Amino acid sequence: MSGLFEELDYRQTVLGELILRRRRILKLDRNVVEVILNDEHLMSDMFTSSEIALARTPLERMLADGAAGLDILVGGLGLGYTADAVLGFDAVASLTVIDYLAPLIEWHEAGILPLGRRLADDPRCRFVEGDFFALARGDNGFDPQAPGRRFDGIFLDIDHSPDFHLNPSHADFYSPGGLARLIRSLTAGGVFALWSNDPPDAGFLARLKAVFKDASAEEVVFHNPLMDEDCVQTVYLGMAG
Repeated sequence: MSGLFEELDYRQTVLGELILRRRRILKLDRNVVEVILNDEHLMSDMFTSSEIALARTPLERMLADGAAGLDILVGGLGLGYTADAVLGFDAVASLTVIDYLAPLIEWHEAGILPLGRRLADDPRCRFVEGDFFALARGDNGFDPQAPGRRFDGIFLDIDHSPDFHLNPSHADFYSPGGLARLIRSLTAGGVFALWSNDPPDAGFLARLKAVFKDASAEEVVFHNPLMDEDCVQTVYLGMAG
């Protein structure tokens, strides 16, 4: 491969062609690791501030209330930056990470991603291969080993935004009925956090407020040197009663 581009792995999955690659961005003088699904850019390690904020924003609020021994669920493993940020908190007792694509889990276990084996080697962390949205619609919850298990926090980063989905079957999750079902998997006072690639949306925030005891939308602003402008993404928060 050229020094500017290297394909690290290629897999055929139920969703199509999945490619892990490393690319040199000359303008930034750095390498970027990217995951491509059917020619669509799925994720990269170029910008990770909002993925990290998806963990830190809810956990800092929970710790301010004196929380400890927390059981956290992350929907969407990706390159692992949200999960890694969760494990950075000593108050987290366990982390369950659900991802639909087995190769992503395998890449973490093999240590070929930028975080190496940091997640795989943490005894608090467990990977679950599964469909987060199918589990959310079911009656047994998200942990196959413990049906009905409740979590202190559920942090989700799979779709681009509440109204821009990787698969149309995800849409029902973001409805008032879908969000109400999610609350069954949260402890009393538990927190749901959702990443969105878009600025805060008043319509979705209204849906959250109709279901959760308290809800808010927190902007995450970061500078994009490729575009030479600031970008705004969102972490939505919903607290169960």
